[in-house]
Amino acid sequence: MVKQFLMNLLLSFIWVALTGTLYYSNFLFGFMIGFAILWVMNRTEEDQRYFTRVPKTIYLLFYFVYELIKANIQVAYDVITPKYFFKPGIVKYPMSARTDLEINLLSTVISLTPGTLILDISEDKKTLYIHVMYLKDKSSFIKQTKNGIEKRLLEILR
Repeated sequence: MVKQFLMNLLLSFIWVALTGTLYYSNFLFGFMIGFAILWVMNRTEEDQRYFTRVPKTIYLLFYFVYELIKANIQVAYDVITPKYFFKPGIVKYPMSARTDLEINLLSTVISLTPGTLILDISEDKKTLYIHVMYLKDKSSFIKQTKNGIEKRLLEILR
């Protein structure tokens, strides 16, 4: 999988060198062209993880940016208006993540979202304690996080 990623980067840089313009959009276009070329060349190989993980990673990135913007708007609206809408609470979140890398990435992504903060991880590494600034219902928060960011993150890592 690393070999395909490095080859994709090399094809992207070759594309940038051939076109002569070093812009992010041109590099991303070259990355997409390189991804398509590698996919066509490696369709018969057994290891297709790279070609499933790259689209899932891009989808996770867009999902996280959407959640980040939504949370920022909620916090900014609460700061601007004279009335406070926040209802803080602490949630005991049961994780499906098991390895240290999965737990670390999950807790980092949750903490990066405004209005949430990781307080602690249990000793058995099965539970996260999360402070949520806008907590309406604990079960809906757990369900949204489990079906949202954790599901998408674990699809990439496993």
